[in-house]
Amino acid sequence: MQSQAKSIIKIEDMWAGYDGDPVLEDIRFEMFAGDYVGIIGPNGGGKTTLIKVILGLLPVMRGSVKVLGQSPEQARDRLGYVPQVSRTDRDFPISVWDVVRMGKEKADFFGTRRLSANDKQAIERALLQADVLDLAKRSFNELSGGQRQRVLIARALATKPEILVLDEPTANVDGQSTARLYELLAELNQSLSILLVSHDLMAISTHVKTIACVNRKMVYHNEKVLTQEMMALGYECPVELLAHGVPHRVLAYHDHEHVSSKPTHNQEDN
Repeated sequence: MQSQAKSIIKIEDMWAGYDGDPVLEDIRFEMFAGDYVGIIGPNGGGKTTLIKVILGLLPVMRGSVKVLGQSPEQARDRLGYVPQVSRTDRDFPISVWDVVRMGKEKADFFGTRRLSANDKQAIERALLQADVLDLAKRSFNELSGGQRQRVLIARALATKPEILVLDEPTANVDGQSTARLYELLAELNQSLSILLVSHDLMAISTHVKTIACVNRKMVYHNEKVLTQEMMALGYECPVELLAHGVPHRVLAYHDHEHVSSKPTHNQEDN
């Protein structure tokens, strides 16, 4: 069934980096309409560089990249980008409505153009989709980390994107808000393709449809598995994934079972 789906991102033999030094080497990746891809990997491994390439913000050194059948630069306005929330966002003196408006009016950052009725409807729809319509008049810097992240998702949705790209959406967000964010993303995935970067291995393995690992190179099998190959590339050591105190050890491939989740009962729940 996946083979019949429309290819929306296709990367072939791609190298990318800065000042002539490659950060990513020989990347091959294909994403399909309706997919929800989680990308894991260590800091400095090239995940942000990959996002910049897909968003058309960084030219490749060699190879090819197609996004929605176009160059990344041409397709940029068809993607919605959700950056990581930082603590400095609390010092941003602007209302929730105006943050989302900035997504709708990219070329009019200071809001000097009068909004049309359709513009207002698009902003309200995005706020509603992200479950923050009731916060529209609040100051952005008064919100919790989870609320701010949902506002940034609303800002991306205001552009009516075909692909939603998120960079560490649960960073600086508490556990309850993280769960709510993943519920929201699951709902959005019913009508949007999603590409998400995260260090949260258990959340990735629980919520996404397919998993990739990036650390200079990429391992991607278009499957929802955390393989030993991914862990070796990303972390270069044995890895135990902990969820509520129950360890999950990543094992070598055998009999179509990539991940073992046998619990150890002498460990206390977190």
